[in-house]
Amino acid sequence: MFSRRDKLTFLQSIGAWIWPRGGWRRFWLYIRIRLARMPGSSYSIAAGFAVGAAVSFTPFVGLHIAISAAISWIIRANILSAAIGTVVGNPWTFPFIWVWLYQSGNWMLMNAPGSDTIEPDFDATFSRVMDTIVQMDAPGFFEAAIPVFWPMFLSGIPTGFVVWLAFYVPLRRLIKGYQQKRLRKSRAKAAHLSHPEDTA
Repeated sequence: MFSRRDKLTFLQSIGAWIWPRGGWRRFWLYIRIRLARMPGSSYSIAAGFAVGAAVSFTPFVGLHIAISAAISWIIRANILSAAIGTVVGNPWTFPFIWVWLYQSGNWMLMNAPGSDTIEPDFDATFSRVMDTIVQMDAPGFFEAAIPVFWPMFLSGIPTGFVVWLAFYVPLRRLIKGYQQKRLRKSRAKAAHLSHPEDTA
């Protein structure tokens, strides 16, 4: 029903992921309209999108949609809305998200009571991870990635709660207002059809 007439090639799909056709401004406008018109309660739609956005602030790249769908099912939020919410994590935001998670996660570890953690060398750690990827050394990759993954995961928990609230509160108000406006228009139209002589 909503499939494209002309299927994109692999390179075109990558390009569209990095820069949507029509630009990001038009893309976010479409997202807002899509959410407002989505069937469901204002809670389920807003909570679902907020879950997707929050999960984007975790290091589980490639699993964001699956994780957000599972959480949405648990809290009875809209799963489709959650999948849409994961677009908060994209090629333009991921670098900032990852730097924040890594730096704040290390700060949490170094300031924990009784901690003897020292600030890691990010450049050296990143270089070691890339070397294991080039060498296709799976055990070495996981060993090298843990110093990066653990602080990002730790920071992702409180960050996720803040992000969820930051999206949920305004979105629910926006969606609820749109639904009420649409309901008023629907009732006015029904009244006009049932009593056409009143407007004659």
